[in-house]
Amino acid sequence: MPELRIGLPKGSLQESTFSLLRLAGWDFNVSSRSYYPTVNDPDIHAMLARPQEMSRYVERGVIDMAITGLDWTLENESDVEIVDRLVYAKATRSPVRWVLAVPNDSPFQSPRDLEGKIISTEIVNLTRRYFEKHGVKVRVDFSHGATEVKVPHLSDAIVDLTETGSSLSANNLKIIDTVTESVTVTIANRDAFKDTWKREKINALVLMLKGALAAKEKAILKLNVPRDRLDAVLAVLPSLHSPTVSLLSDDKWAAVETIIDKSQTRTLIPRLKTMGAEGLLEMPVNIIIP
Repeated sequence: MPELRIGLPKGSLQESTFSLLRLAGWDFNVSSRSYYPTVNDPDIHAMLARPQEMSRYVERGVIDMAITGLDWTLENESDVEIVDRLVYAKATRSPVRWVLAVPNDSPFQSPRDLEGKIISTEIVNLTRRYFEKHGVKVRVDFSHGATEVKVPHLSDAIVDLTETGSSLSANNLKIIDTVTESVTVTIANRDAFKDTWKREKINALVLMLKGALAAKEKAILKLNVPRDRLDAVLAVLPSLHSPTVSLLSDDKWAAVETIIDKSQTRTLIPRLKTMGAEGLLEMPVNIIIP
């Protein structure tokens, strides 16, 4: 029986990844001391690994595919198939940034001001390429963590990962440039992706993950509308294509159903109520496949 070996990120991405996989139909569970999650799919064998290492295992064929960061895949210069991008992180649905930061009272204003200085970071290769692009010679030191505390005593600047910038601000640091942006990606071993069964299994999983991501910010809105006000209500209703309209047993009323952004409900529902709509119902969406 064929099997897909999949790597899942351990650490900051683990909880959000497991949550997304559950929405997509794969229920992964792992004990606190295990690195091998169980899943409700007999075709999948999973393991946990740090995103920093994941692309190496995929390149070597230890695992067939993985969910990891684009940043670490590029940092490792791994020869893998980047199947698709999944824009989510630990706390937000936006790309994360690796930023060049210095103390608030530092005189450095741009990367060119750092000629001959020491930079601390976890992404040594990407940082070196960034400064080479700017024609600036620096010494790049690998940081094993707690990078924010390295300046100003151990280095002159840092390149660190941020979603919101709050941690940098709390450590009295200011951002002077963005080195690179990153998103979560699905990657595959090149030989595994040539295998028809594995490629179809990977593509199906990615399709459902993207459908779950698309659904996170959507909701189903159902309502009943007097027939004489239907055109006016339809004029203000957003939808993926067009709202679904069904006739009720009472021919003076129609039932309307549409998919909207969740952020719209707080203003849209009161407005629809004033237009005569009744029985307004907001329902969650698990999967949206355009």
